Amino acid sequence: MKVAITGATGFVGQPLVRHLTENDSSVVVLTRNPQRARQLFPESEFPKLEVVAYNPRESGTWQESISGCTGVVNLAGAPIADHRWTADYKREILESRTLTTEKLVEAIAAAPERPQVLVNASAVGYYGTSETETFDEASSSGDDYLAQVCQAWEAAAHGVTETGTRLVIARFGIVLGRDGGALAKMLTPFQLFAGGPIGSGKQWVSWVHRQDVVRLIVQALSNPSLSGVYNATAPNPVRMQTLCQVLGEVISRPSWLPVPEFALELLLGEGAMVVLDGQQVLPKQTLAAGFDYDFPTVKPALENVLAQ
Repeated sequence: MKVAITGATGFVGQPLVRHLTENDSSVVVLTRNPQRARQLFPESEFPKLEVVAYNPRESGTWQESISGCTGVVNLAGAPIADHRWTADYKREILESRTLTTEKLVEAIAAAPERPQVLVNASAVGYYGTSETETFDEASSSGDDYLAQVCQAWEAAAHGVTETGTRLVIARFGIVLGRDGGALAKMLTPFQLFAGGPIGSGKQWVSWVHRQDVVRLIVQALSNPSLSGVYNATAPNPVRMQTLCQVLGEVISRPSWLPVPEFALELLLGEGAMVVLDGQQVLPKQTLAAGFDYDFPTVKPALENVLAQ
């Protein structure tokens, strides 16, 4: 395959690039920072990788690199839980997703040799939050801010279906990996013997091992029978209290000291809802498509991540 990727230098993008290139695929990295991309993916190690500078919010010559690609993977978007949600940053969260997606769809429509598939990221925030409900791909959307962002993001991606290009939307849960994401933030207090549940501990965490996310994206690229929405979550979500208890067991640290809600709210403001609220999401369509998880349960997933 030849695959164009936005967000290739990010938490999921980097292992995806490595997986594809190690399996003889060519990769086009669309990036705002070509220098950083070349540092991460040196030409000596990645001879089948092309770095293309782009402005994701503007049409330009970068769009020509889409033509001739087998598929496009769109992982671009400003971080959700790293900043306080000011009005300006909330606009950045939305526009970094919708405008980039619109320009990718525009590029696909104009390509003389159109890609066969667009794999577009979304998030389980689409469903809203609940301590009691269970959601799957057929569930309706929520009405909070993150749900609205996901709706607009997915709506922008749906424009590609008018070109005849297959669309796969992967709604990501909490992706577990050692060098980024939620787990990296949780590890430090645990290592300092100050770890414990965040907030009430009763909120659901719909998690997934990063390796399974990469494998699901590759399957979406290569299997023409896949289209529509798939939850990129493990089939066994857990409550925050359980996740923290298992994390403490795996690294031999106590997990009794809770992080109070007000501490996160002071730090992140409205953005604290990402970890204080949650949703129990099941990957019904992902399982029906025959996807076989390497890590369906949380303890082996954490053991693997933390052994790396």
